[in-house]
Amino acid sequence: MPSVVGLLEQRELGARRRVDELREEADRIQAELAVEWTEWAIARSRVGEVLPRQTKPGRPRPGRPDRAGRRGTDRNDVVSAGSGEAEVAGAGVA
Repeated sequence: MPSVVGLLEQRELGARRRVDELREEADRIQAELAVEWTEWAIARSRVGEVLPRQTKPGRPRPGRPDRAGRRGTDRNDVVSAGSGEAEVAGAGVA
């Protein structure tokens, strides 16, 4: 009959092997992520060079439509309509 100590040593040896396997897998995944992160950072910087930045977060740049198709306005684009309302210049005469 096997001793309790022998069974525990056998179990410990199996656990140590599994830990070593998991560490190797974690190192491999970490190396892959480092490569992916570098590629993502390069792509993001290229997009930043091509696309203009918005003036304020969540608001489209003047004259450019946002995702809903609305156009942003600039202070120079707004004229007073006399009744307290503002109208975009060139959008029609009220």
